Amino acid sequence: MFSSDENLFNFIVFFILVMAFPTFILCQFFTSPYGKHYTSVDSGTTISPPIAWAFMESPTLWLTFLVFRLGKNYTNPLAFILISPYLFHYINRTIIYPLRLRSRSTKNNFPLNIAVTAFIFNLLNAYIQSRWVSHYANYEEDESFWVRFGIGMGLFGSGMLVNIWADGVLLGLKSQGGGYKIPRGGLFDYVSSPNYLGEIMEWLGWALMTWSWAGLAFFVYTCANLVPRAVSNHKWYVEKFGEDYPKNRKAVFPFLY
Repeated sequence: MFSSDENLFNFIVFFILVMAFPTFILCQFFTSPYGKHYTSVDSGTTISPPIAWAFMESPTLWLTFLVFRLGKNYTNPLAFILISPYLFHYINRTIIYPLRLRSRSTKNNFPLNIAVTAFIFNLLNAYIQSRWVSHYANYEEDESFWVRFGIGMGLFGSGMLVNIWADGVLLGLKSQGGGYKIPRGGLFDYVSSPNYLGEIMEWLGWALMTWSWAGLAFFVYTCANLVPRAVSNHKWYVEKFGEDYPKNRKAVFPFLY
């Protein structure tokens, strides 16, 4: 079916872009049952959340390292600079976040089927992101590389800080025990899911930095997945806390949505 690596690369990029639309539609009617949306009835076989996160995010590290060294840009310093933000994010998500989660989570409440599905997505996505940066990007003729990298890195870095900070707030509330509480302070005063806002900012920045269809596909799919989940989170908070939940909060984009 695939006569060349380029055909495979283009097919995966196209596949992720196309799948963003049914994913967005499906997420309007179905919320993946993990975290606050977990129910033992719908979740099937489950594993511990720290193991689930480490497993499903792992291709973003090991596959990236395997693929990156095979590209024609492997010796180009710009390729190493460009892939670094991507790796920083996934070192946090694959290693640091599960370790933080491990000290606060004891229930086996992450559905195995969702972890496997996410693993497959990360396998495909890690391939196209690392393959673009290490092989298909043309750094010699890219006169606007540093301008795009600077703007994109500003977005990416800001988003990553928001994402890590919001995760810390939520993990801190969980460590207090006594069930779910209303998160407050910072961007939580404006949106119910600043962690998702931060991640959306990151991959918008990444799309700008790479200036590629691969980066755009990742950003579009991230929005298709996280925006509906942020809306579900917002509805969950409103239903659980009722009049106590701040009425001026939006789901994911301050003042807008």
